[in-house]
Amino acid sequence: MTRVAINGAAGRMGRNLVRACLEDPALELAAAFEHGAHPALGRDAGELAGQDPAGVALGADLSAANFEVIVDFTRPEVTLELLEFCCAEGVAVVIGTTGFDDAQKGGLDTAAREIPIVFAPNMGVGVNLMFDLVASAARTLGGDYDIEVVEAHHRHKLDAPSGTALRLGEVAAAARGERLEDRAVYARQGRTGERETGTIGFATVRGGDIVGEHTVLFAGDGERIEITHRASSRRLFARGAMRAAAWIAGRPAGLYGMHDVLGLNPKQ
Repeated sequence: MTRVAINGAAGRMGRNLVRACLEDPALELAAAFEHGAHPALGRDAGELAGQDPAGVALGADLSAANFEVIVDFTRPEVTLELLEFCCAEGVAVVIGTTGFDDAQKGGLDTAAREIPIVFAPNMGVGVNLMFDLVASAARTLGGDYDIEVVEAHHRHKLDAPSGTALRLGEVAAAARGERLEDRAVYARQGRTGERETGTIGFATVRGGDIVGEHTVLFAGDGERIEITHRASSRRLFARGAMRAAAWIAGRPAGLYGMHDVLGLNPKQ
């Protein structure tokens, strides 16, 4: 079995990751980590996740445990610090953290020269299939259809638009032979004038306990096509992350995506 560690294991997503690891017969929960001031340090990670005791105490010292892969859904600055340790120790990493700026993404590229990394804004199997569907629709419909990306998440999410929404925009733009940074419109307010042809608009909703919803709307004259994914539980992301953890173990250094893990079309 692959020995897996979970970083941020006491958080909402972290607890789901612990559960998914414990449920996967191909994986062994080897360690669970939180920051040094967390009040749950020392507690059993399985119990924190609402499961039977796992025999793994929540700790803060990465060097005190032996693991092959670590899964991280925290914050960009935390993830980058973690990567320094993983490069030094030769540990593979699965990253579901979002909100990286361009410089921080450069840090991921640098680390991937030394260790294998799966980095994806969304680990869900359905969402990664959605990327393929959006690319196909954008290629087929062409520039006669306006593209809008609408996403909704819980009130606690720190970044906007979501990493998944941005990836959907990137996929749609690339399918038209364009770059998202040349086409994206992230805000509309006041007297904006007519919609500029070829732009890709984003709308963000934050509220309640919404796990995650994404819609890509293709609006043409006389018809509208919508491709939507709705997540009702964080467990689907956790299961996808564990699938990535099992897949990445023993791989050569490099930056991989969920399309690699799932064997989907790499042209995303």
